[in-house]
Amino acid sequence: MKILSLAIALLAAQAPATAPATAGAVAHPAAPTGIPGMTAVPGRPNLLQSGVAPVPERIWQRAEQLLEARSASLLDVSANGESILIATRFGQSAQLHVVERAMGARTQITFGREPVTSASFQPGDPMVIYFRRDVGGSENWQVYRHDRRTGRTELLTDGKSRHDALVLSPDGKRLAYDGTGRNGKDTDVYVAETARPGEARRLFEAEGTWQPVDFSRDGSQLLVRRFRSIADSDLFLVDVASGARRALTPSTGQASVGAARFSADGKAVYLVTDRQGDFRELYRIDLSDATAAPRPLTRTLRWNVEGLAVAKDGSRVALTVNADGASRLYFLEPRSGKLSSGDLPQGVAGGLRFPAARPGTLFFGLTTPRSPGDVWQATPGKKGLVRWTWSEMGGIDPATLAEPTLVRYPARDGISIPAWLYQPKGQGKRPVVISWHGGPEAQERPTFQPLAQLLVQGGIAVLIPNVRGSDGYGKAYLAMDDGVKREEALGDIGATLDWIATRPDLDPDRVGVYGGSYGGYMVLATAAFHPSRIRSAVDVVGISSIPTFLESTAPYRRDLRRAEYGDERDPAVRAVQERISPLNRVGDIGAALYVVQGKNDPRVPQSEAEQIVAAVQGKGKEVWYLLALDEGHGFRKKENRDYYVVTTVAFLERTLAP
Repeated sequence: MKILSLAIALLAAQAPATAPATAGAVAHPAAPTGIPGMTAVPGRPNLLQSGVAPVPERIWQRAEQLLEARSASLLDVSANGESILIATRFGQSAQLHVVERAMGARTQITFGREPVTSASFQPGDPMVIYFRRDVGGSENWQVYRHDRRTGRTELLTDGKSRHDALVLSPDGKRLAYDGTGRNGKDTDVYVAETARPGEARRLFEAEGTWQPVDFSRDGSQLLVRRFRSIADSDLFLVDVASGARRALTPSTGQASVGAARFSADGKAVYLVTDRQGDFRELYRIDLSDATAAPRPLTRTLRWNVEGLAVAKDGSRVALTVNADGASRLYFLEPRSGKLSSGDLPQGVAGGLRFPAARPGTLFFGLTTPRSPGDVWQATPGKKGLVRWTWSEMGGIDPATLAEPTLVRYPARDGISIPAWLYQPKGQGKRPVVISWHGGPEAQERPTFQPLAQLLVQGGIAVLIPNVRGSDGYGKAYLAMDDGVKREEALGDIGATLDWIATRPDLDPDRVGVYGGSYGGYMVLATAAFHPSRIRSAVDVVGISSIPTFLESTAPYRRDLRRAEYGDERDPAVRAVQERISPLNRVGDIGAALYVVQGKNDPRVPQSEAEQIVAAVQGKGKEVWYLLALDEGHGFRKKENRDYYVVTTVAFLERTLAP
């Protein structure tokens, strides 16, 4: 009954207002869904479904081990490098754990149904931890302080608005975070003393989205990013006492601002940006000379610089580069400018951390196609890595999992599209599922993909493209689908289907599509604009109409998304958006459809899912629909995710059968 109580509480808190109550009237909560005939999944009252067929036992048995796989995400490292703070799941959701030696036991710190998304030790006192958590996938994250001595957790924020980035000063005396509490639309930066963490003050007021990035060593200055889109941000140096801002990037033109860190002595800033080229490079900005041009440090490296860490003694800088999707690790000696490479298997690394008192060692997280995320330690100048965590995989031998192959094929205008191809063993033509990523500015990379592995085990190939508009291939490629150019970019769907038809090992008559968020839009667009070329479509928290999505997404996101999709208030732009919205082509959809949605999604609201479900049903066609009452933009609780993954596999195997 605990799950049911939580679901009822979420519905009551988030239900839209209806007609005004009259005197003596009994208030009734709004129905959780507008789709008739929805019923609870047996044993899971927080999941409602319509049309979903029972899953064959053989699929549950095949999925059981992969669904038990867990990962460990590196969140922080203690100053002495003798303990790490990770997020990992032993119950239904990821919680905080401390590991005090390589391959040591994981000591759980937080307990609860809701997952913890980020956390940091308080510098100088690792017994105090600050972390963020939301409720029901609402993404209205709150900031908490946890004292490991007493086990007491204290809420520091207002309990209702959204708080994202969380940064602590190196001296442990201050923390900063952002929040939408002022008006629900703009995101401001707040600063508090760790001695009085519940007494935060707004650093300044300004329109837009502002995010704290890094404190100077003494906590007197703060790097703050103003974010307009993935391709358009600015970096400011802010005086913490007065709130005075100094721009560190030009006000003219557009460019990204990625990672940014103070140098060890506080006299310079390391900044990742694409202002001077197609890819994001690392620069050093001299703070003593406002007229000095930023100095490039990675001009010899093609591809985007991503992760960044600066050793406290200034002896080295660590960085990762996204090379065609896979991470490469480098160390930079600031004095000489010398770059040296580190050892990494093919995968994706992140969360770089130098322990403050041990600058000669680096900690990071790493995931590969055959292993979920784990924490590793590298020593600059030495080969080999030290493994700190070994996440269980349900007893699966990693060697039995499929490794993806990087392929490329031409778009109809000649642009080369990169993609990852997972193939089953054996000969002959195989059915194939195209998995469209979200974003749109995301990128598919060689990571642990349980759904792809389950499909491959069932004899289905999986193709995961990075069509134009994807990150990782330069800012020109990233911008190719912006605004009204999205109509042209949809041609990459046809090019992908054309390439499948050229492959002797793939069956063009048995194609399914899958995707979440913007990937869900691509799923629906494939079904609407190429109805005769696919058999089935799985839309997870996807956009069915671009104009209605922009009008209903959370207020703090609206302008950020207009930078990507175009402004629906402009009649000419809206005309294109209407033309490429699958909702307006429902009559052409012939593929079997499965729609998955979280009720509390602030990004792509429930209305986007239900309007496409209702429209397809209105045409007399069958559609599966799954709604989670305690999830948001994707499923983060294990029992919910397990059911959605297994029903997705069953749906695709059923619809792609010979």
